Amino acid sequence: MSIVAPLVYVVDDDESVRRALERLLRAAGFRAVGCASAEEFLEQPPADGPCCLVLDECLPGLDGLGLQRALAERRPGLPVIFLTGHADVPMSVRAMKAGAADFLTKPFRADELLAAVRQALERYARRRQESAEAEEVRRRAATLSPRERQVLSLVVRGLLNKEAGRALGVTEKTIKVHRARVMHKMRAESLPDLVRMAGRL
Repeated sequence: MSIVAPLVYVVDDDESVRRALERLLRAAGFRAVGCASAEEFLEQPPADGPCCLVLDECLPGLDGLGLQRALAERRPGLPVIFLTGHADVPMSVRAMKAGAADFLTKPFRADELLAAVRQALERYARRRQESAEAEEVRRRAATLSPRERQVLSLVVRGLLNKEAGRALGVTEKTIKVHRARVMHKMRAESLPDLVRMAGRL
């Protein structure tokens, strides 16, 4: 089975710039899809694998920051690399606070853009992995009984079995049984492992 190359969207209303960026990205081994406007990009079907967006800040119609806001609702987690023709510090600060992966001022070097794209894709992969792991933890937690959830809550807060038993009005032996079931159902290898899982919940 062949591995599909990561996809990089390029949104820039300057056709010559857009085509040049597409050629650069393809030469570096990426798939590239160019769009002349934010609206055209929003009509694209969501990618089914690793992807990121190289986005010109100054666009006709919906501008770069407007598209970034729209993506926060429609495609959360898509890394955005902003391109701008002038160094606008307040705008770049707004973009970065809104989660932009990077911000490059034109003209930029090819290696700068490619490095930013690779970092953005790594960020995307990391987020997807964390999301998948969190979903798995939620799935395991859903198998716990109400009492086991109570025991989990007390154990990860650092209570000893005896203290948890007093808090729930049961014996220390009963807490030990519930605790063992919690560890088994959550597939936790140790108490610190269980605490990390609980943090994700």
